[in-house]
Amino acid sequence: MITQIKGRLVEKSPTELVVDCNGVGYSINISLNTYSQLNDEENIKLFTHLIVKEDSHTLFGFSTKSERELFKLLISVSGVGASTARTMLSSLTPVEIISSINNEDVNSVQSIKGIGSKTAQRIILELKDKVLSLESDDTQIQMISKDADEAITALEVLGYSRKQTSKIVNQIKTENHGITVESLIKKALNKL
Repeated sequence: MITQIKGRLVEKSPTELVVDCNGVGYSINISLNTYSQLNDEENIKLFTHLIVKEDSHTLFGFSTKSERELFKLLISVSGVGASTARTMLSSLTPVEIISSINNEDVNSVQSIKGIGSKTAQRIILELKDKVLSLESDDTQIQMISKDADEAITALEVLGYSRKQTSKIVNQIKTENHGITVESLIKKALNKL
C-alpha cells in the first residue's frame, strides 16, 4: 500500500497531479480541496490511498491525513465510490462534510452531485459516530455548527484564542445535544 508520496511536481490540474519520485511519474487523483491547498512549490508531499480493482490501480492524493481518513470513511459507505467521495471533497471542505454529518444535515450532503436522498441518509447514519474520532495534524477537526461557531466567536471577543475554545466548545456540544448558545458559552467559560 502506498500511503504517502514525496517528490517533484511535474504536472498539475484541478483533478490530477503527476509527481516524479526518483524518476518514476505517479499519476495521482486529487480533490479541489487538495488542489486549493497546493502552493507552486516544486517539491510536494501528499498522503495517498491506493484503490486496486481488477482492471486498474488508482492512486488518490490528499494534502492532510485527516482528509485521507475522511475519504476512507466515505468510501466505506455502501453506494459511495471513490469518484463520489472525491466529488464530495471537491464540493465541500472536510470540516463542512464532518459538520453536515454531525448535524444530520441531509440537504447539505444531498446537494452534492451524484448523491441522492437515501445515500445521504446512509452516509449520515453510518458515519455520525465515526467522524468524531477524526483528527487533523494539529488539533481535532472542528465540528462546526451554527451554535458552536457563535459560541467560539463570542469567546474570542472575550479574549480567548479560537484554538483554545473550539476544542472545549465542540466537546461540550457533543456531550450535550440541543444545548443553547448561552449555555454553551457558560459551560465553556467554566472550563477555561
